[in-house]
Amino acid sequence: MPDGSEKIDSQNASDPYDQAMRILVVEDHADLARSIMRSIKQMGHAVDVLDDGELANDVLKTENYDLLVLDLNLPTMDGLEVLKYFRDRGGITPVLILTARAEVEDRVVGLDLGADDYLTKPFEIAELEARVRALLRRHQTKRNPLIKAGTLVFDTNTRTFLINGYDFSLTPRERGVLEVLIRNHGNVVPKDQIFEHIFNFDDEADLSAIEIYISRLRKKLKDEEVTIRTIRGLGYMLEST
Repeated sequence: MPDGSEKIDSQNASDPYDQAMRILVVEDHADLARSIMRSIKQMGHAVDVLDDGELANDVLKTENYDLLVLDLNLPTMDGLEVLKYFRDRGGITPVLILTARAEVEDRVVGLDLGADDYLTKPFEIAELEARVRALLRRHQTKRNPLIKAGTLVFDTNTRTFLINGYDFSLTPRERGVLEVLIRNHGNVVPKDQIFEHIFNFDDEADLSAIEIYISRLRKKLKDEEVTIRTIRGLGYMLEST
């Protein structure tokens, strides 16, 4: 049993929106975008901000997010087009639409294209935060609840780790690194994929930071039936021992 831990029931762990998640905000109104970004960061999540529809469409082809906050009136590509292309590619991330369009028809079209919720401008930041929490919680409960690797268990509903049924204490970024590895248990995960999961576009960090977190995790897992292997030139792999 890890020192200083109390045995917990995974069903009673903290809500999923209390764990760090990755959110993309696409909003071309600079002041509003900054306000949303500050709010989401204060909630404890990583956030990327874009102000262009076509750029957002390109980013969503390669990047994975836990939530997309999407304005409809965007330069180069309308938000509804971004949403349509994202869903057509099989994207399952929940989408919260922001719109100044008051017409019911526009909101219906957005929902029909796969939006999960919408907010009409102007809105209170507190309401945005409530919608974000609700969508993140709903999305997490749809996933397979437990992933196991040796004595290590990851509860995808709460995004918490257990070892032999006991809470495994981790910093938010250690948790983020280990989450990527356990979701790809037995497979090699490139270092840049881990980096993209835990850092924002504007974070002052480089790939060497991942080595630090891997080293810390190895020390915490040294007496458990799971290990993190370095696959030279390729990345890292979590294995049961």
